[in-house]
Amino acid sequence: MFGRPRKTFARFLTSTRAEARGGPRRPGHNLFEAAAVYVSARAEDDQDRIDEAAGWVSPEALSFGVSELACRAVVALARERDESPRTVARELLGLPAA
Repeated sequence: MFGRPRKTFARFLTSTRAEARGGPRRPGHNLFEAAAVYVSARAEDDQDRIDEAAGWVSPEALSFGVSELACRAVVALARERDESPRTVARELLGLPAA
């Protein structure tokens, strides 16, 4: 009996909280898609796409997605080069070998 009103109220609260965080988020984009677009746009210095991707999810979700993308990229490069992830990460950042 209360299932439908509860779901409606939950959706209302979710949308209200999203607006309080800085406006409604675009539906259909997940944090990994936002991170992929954001990082590729940063690599290409495309400010319009950077701003667009940053608006798809909350800043916290985007930060998590970018971090996850970085981890996966380092692991993939390490496997490809047959090196440790630590060595690859340090090399990408221009740090001396540990």
